[in-house]
Amino acid sequence: MPHITIKMYPGRSEALKQRLCEELVQSTVKALSVPQGAVSVSIEEVPKEAWGETVVKPDMLDKPEELYVKPANLQEYVTHFQ
Repeated sequence: MPHITIKMYPGRSEALKQRLCEELVQSTVKALSVPQGAVSVSIEEVPKEAWGETVVKPDMLDKPEELYVKPANLQEYVTHFQ
């Protein structure tokens, strides 16, 4: 506890993904006062053409109470997917 899931387009290097995960772990440890070994991170690469049905609808539109930081273009998503 806690587990962080990152969904993003494919194409970033393994080194960049590793650096992102390390920074997220450090921030999480500091913010939640948990041991570093308690934090896990996974990355799911989602193709651009599947983003709406795989990420926007289930993670943003269907669960707005869980979306703490909204993308600037969320209204476009709402128009397109509802």
